[in-house]
Amino acid sequence: MGRQRPGVTQPMNDEDRTSAEPLSQELVPARRSTSQATRDYLELMRLPNVFTAMADVVMGFFFVQSVDSQADAWALALLIAASSLLYIAGVVFNDVFDIDLDRVERPHRPLPSGRVSIRAASRLAWKALLLGVLAGAGAGYCMGHFRPFVVAALLAVSILLYDARLKRTPLGPWTMGACRMFNVLLGMNIVDLPLPPSGWLVAGGIGAYITGVTWFARTENQRSDRRQLLPAMLVVLLGVGMLGWLPRWSPQLIPVLQQAPSRWYLLIGLLALPIAWRCLSALLEPAPERVRMAVAQCILSVVILDAAVCYAVRDLISAIAVLLLLVPATLLGWWIELT
Repeated sequence: MGRQRPGVTQPMNDEDRTSAEPLSQELVPARRSTSQATRDYLELMRLPNVFTAMADVVMGFFFVQSVDSQADAWALALLIAASSLLYIAGVVFNDVFDIDLDRVERPHRPLPSGRVSIRAASRLAWKALLLGVLAGAGAGYCMGHFRPFVVAALLAVSILLYDARLKRTPLGPWTMGACRMFNVLLGMNIVDLPLPPSGWLVAGGIGAYITGVTWFARTENQRSDRRQLLPAMLVVLLGVGMLGWLPRWSPQLIPVLQQAPSRWYLLIGLLALPIAWRCLSALLEPAPERVRMAVAQCILSVVILDAAVCYAVRDLISAIAVLLLLVPATLLGWWIELT
């Protein structure tokens, strides 16, 4: 039965209903207004996850550098902007290239539901990608070299390869892991010095961790195959284990961990427990809801792992600065889905 116009009590006939449909369609965008449109774009960008990308690049920066000057502060701010913009470009491109699949599996998402047009999303993604690379160049300019620009460009290429070509191939999770590794390296390359082995270990550990998370999430919209989830979980734990190996590779740990590296092993073990438990729960009952919960847990745990590394190589204040990024990520995660 058709909707009644204000002030009309009798049911509409077919002619009235036909003439009212365009009117109702025109009124929907007006009712949604700026606030609803903003929410649609934030959902498209998966805003809560952006803070995990920030955590990676901030951790990379603090791994090699402290904020001792105005140039350092500007460089860090531009690195955060570069990481955030490149991440946004990646997730928006992901939805643009997956539009046909999302129309079937996720019709509620902004693009398949029509709340955001594909053309507008494509423009947003390209602008974010370009601005992200330029922000990386700006961070390098502040420090007198262009290594961050090179890493930002490599990250942009990896994003495009993943979204446009490799996502549905066996190389997909590994390419996504490479994107996260480059994100950490973006922060670490703020200094014009060779990266120490410990830096490669940490960047590789975060990369391996995200490879496993991406692999774990590949079929999260349907009942997953345990034969896929098990190796994915092992790769996730491998990434955490690589971080746990830090005392054997880094001479720059804070004194308390240099004197008692077992404390670091204990800390990493405790951080791995909830991750392993959530993944194991999904492995035992691989329903979409449990898999999504495990993936969300793993994504947010990136911030905690980054904070732990900052604590190990810098100080507690740096760790808290990174850990605070978990607050907006978690709060927004109740409003906007992470996966």
